[in-house]
Amino acid sequence: MNALAPAETADATGAAEAAEAQAAESPLEGFRIGVTSHRRSQDLIDALERRGAEVIHAPALKIAPVQEDLRLIEDTRTIIAAKPDLCIATTAYGMRRWCEAADTFGIGDQLLETLGACRMFVRGPKARGAVRAAGLADVGISSDETTATLVDMLLAEGVRGKTVAVQLHGYTDVRQLERLRMSGATVLTVTPYRWVKPDGADRLPRLIEAACSGNLDVLTFTSAPAVDAMWSTAHEMGVYKQLIESLKTNVTTAVVGPVTAQPLLDAGVKPLIPERFRMGALIRLVCEHLALNHVRRLDTRSGNIELRGRSLRIDGQAVELAPAPLLLLRALLGAGGAVLSREALSDLLELRGSVHALDMTVSRLRSSLPDGKLIETVVKRGYRIRV
Repeated sequence: MNALAPAETADATGAAEAAEAQAAESPLEGFRIGVTSHRRSQDLIDALERRGAEVIHAPALKIAPVQEDLRLIEDTRTIIAAKPDLCIATTAYGMRRWCEAADTFGIGDQLLETLGACRMFVRGPKARGAVRAAGLADVGISSDETTATLVDMLLAEGVRGKTVAVQLHGYTDVRQLERLRMSGATVLTVTPYRWVKPDGADRLPRLIEAACSGNLDVLTFTSAPAVDAMWSTAHEMGVYKQLIESLKTNVTTAVVGPVTAQPLLDAGVKPLIPERFRMGALIRLVCEHLALNHVRRLDTRSGNIELRGRSLRIDGQAVELAPAPLLLLRALLGAGGAVLSREALSDLLELRGSVHALDMTVSRLRSSLPDGKLIETVVKRGYRIRV
């Protein structure tokens, strides 16, 4: 690389510092993130967009209105009549919605009296907060915010001959319920919120198409039923295998906790899971992952290059690229100045060995850059970034 004059060095340093400042303020600039949640989705979308992300929102499911959920009231009346010995509260939202639904149908006081007379166990701090806000007390909390640990606690003290009420959270952990039954407990369940298909049925298929084509960097989930709904829709579209392969290789998945992760893991997809099962922790983890794994930087003769997702800056100046030239540049940057063969680049761009199509893509890339000489042809070998 040629030596830079002092003024040029200062300009390059200033551009690099400006780029670092921009990255700190907008760590998700250039990245496209899919949001599948319905409840509290706007909070997540706003947080991602404040950090510079482009968000595609396609709720996979929505929660049915309380007034329409007669099954909830029937299950609540059954629990009140049974006077359970133990009760498991799994989520804060579920606990609050359960109490609100009971109030709506005039049995709120009976429910609180029933729960106040039994021993309450909670899955985590949020559920504990909701239980206590309802004027109830809990006697045990899961150490890792999982239902399995709560069931371990109940089995350790013995449940044979006892009635256990379990507040579910939209995704039934059948194995834990079966463990209680196999140990001699009578298990009654209540699901304070049910998932139904949302309005705008075309939004989820469009998000799936974006994931399959690689036009997405991260796909987020905040509930296991949303994952199942996406699998079902992908099957209907005939692209399930393609979607799974893309999520394994091109698109990062991120979930709010291990319960949400399970349907992904069952399909062979390993998602990002924050240590604390909170939305804020999820967002931080996504930022850290993209910064570490999906930002390319390289000092070249044509200037300092930074590629963040779909956002390209050369010496701090934004450069617009079409999808194919962008994919080509990302590969060349990843090689760090090493030569990539024409065959490898043709395969990457799915050009099926078309020499003309590859040459056209290289030409389009060069014409879009401030300095087309940045992309160097190595005769009979391929192309590289000129460093």
